[in-house]
Amino acid sequence: MSDYTTLPTITLDRSPFSRRLLDALPMTIWSVDLDGRLTSANRFWSQFAEQNGAAAIAAESAVVGCSVFESVADDASRDQIERAMTLLRHHRVPVVRWEFPCNSPTEERVFLMQVTALQSGADVTGFVFCTVDITSSHRSREALIDTGNALAETIVLDRVYEEVARQLRRAVPSNGFVIALLDEESTNFRITHKHGYEHVAADAVSLELRLTPMWAEAAATRQVCRSDSEVGLEITVPLMTSEGVRGALTLCAEPFESMQRLEAAQRVVVVIAAQTAVAIERARLVQRVEQKRRLEAIGEVAAGVAHELRNPLFGISSAAQLLQLRSAEDSVVEKNVGRILREVERLSRMVTSLLEFGRPHPVRLQLGDPDAVWDDILDGERARLESKRLTIHRVRQPSASRCLLDAEQLGQVFRNVLANACDASPVGAALQLQSQSSPSGGWRCRVSNGGLAIPSDVLPHVFEFFFSTKVDGTGIGLALCQRIMDEHGGTINIESTPEVGTTLTLTLPAGIAS
Repeated sequence: MSDYTTLPTITLDRSPFSRRLLDALPMTIWSVDLDGRLTSANRFWSQFAEQNGAAAIAAESAVVGCSVFESVADDASRDQIERAMTLLRHHRVPVVRWEFPCNSPTEERVFLMQVTALQSGADVTGFVFCTVDITSSHRSREALIDTGNALAETIVLDRVYEEVARQLRRAVPSNGFVIALLDEESTNFRITHKHGYEHVAADAVSLELRLTPMWAEAAATRQVCRSDSEVGLEITVPLMTSEGVRGALTLCAEPFESMQRLEAAQRVVVVIAAQTAVAIERARLVQRVEQKRRLEAIGEVAAGVAHELRNPLFGISSAAQLLQLRSAEDSVVEKNVGRILREVERLSRMVTSLLEFGRPHPVRLQLGDPDAVWDDILDGERARLESKRLTIHRVRQPSASRCLLDAEQLGQVFRNVLANACDASPVGAALQLQSQSSPSGGWRCRVSNGGLAIPSDVLPHVFEFFFSTKVDGTGIGLALCQRIMDEHGGTINIESTPEVGTTLTLTLPAGIAS
């Protein structure tokens, strides 16, 4: 047995260090003389030539002495090379760069060509060409341009999400992304669009729970947040507009080979997130404008119909009252006349509501406290509460809010909301009335009852015109409330679940005195 360990034979590379260095570079480098004849090329140039259909001149020994123009297929490229050599030969520029596509059988790629001069003293003796693959950065740049162009023309929210998904997939290698918007009323994040992430969670709720801390951090700091999770690197960017943070975007990225590539991808996501936030805000604004125009059109029709119905109803009511006086001895006639009068009264209430909706008084906004308006309404509606033995558990903020409001019209909204809450509550129940400052500095109020929940198929329609779940309802009250809140720049929303009953939320923006 030998007492010595056999070592592997090491072969030393005897080629010049400059040659070994050039061959190790992951880019094509080749030089030409003043006439464009190739004088040298590195190893990567040969690989590039073979991959792009120039196998006959791939080896360096086969290309030295050949004209570079022989390997150029189109006149535009030849003209560009000649122009670069001319500029460098006459010292007009220190370097010439341009981008060019190079399509292989499997994919489209983009390269950057850089040309510099070889000099001996003040004389130019040749030129060095260097080609770098910039496909990834080119795709990112094109994606940013395309995203901006596409989102600038998109006014439908679903289309916004589709376009963002398409451009993100193109710009940054990822396993999926999530868009979550911030609910100003509840200060919670809600997923509004999700692409990919199938390997993480089957439902949006569990994904929301896991990502909410990152969204909250990004929204609070207004900075990009990164996290290494069990699914990979997650990049979270706040969605911001001129009015503040509107949500967050989280991208589950594929591994990056360098920190520079990661930071470049992060910059792309930041720009796309900014474009997304603006597009979402614009789509919502268009939706609100369309809703307002629709309500105005409905109001015009409603006012016209109400005007035409008022006089006939007055005539029917007068005739029925006269007939009632003469039919006291006939119980059957008296019963039917009473029914006519009740229906006329119901139609009269509807006509009045139609006129209120169709020809609303212009709002006269003044600085005021919405809770003070509630005080007046609760005092005036005490009889309604006592008739069902209802109690009010009220929580209000210690300092008064200052909002621009029309006390009379806002009081009409509060009265309608309270009436609906009373009608939906069982006898002896407690209503919850809670008001506080909203995260944006405005005012927010919640009115909750413990009655039966509104069915899920009914809930999306409660603010629609002529939609009512009450037997004697007109279906105009909540639609009118929504219109008044819109004119105040506020919102009205409703939630209903079997566990907690129904909660209606009203918001008003912070008022600024003119």
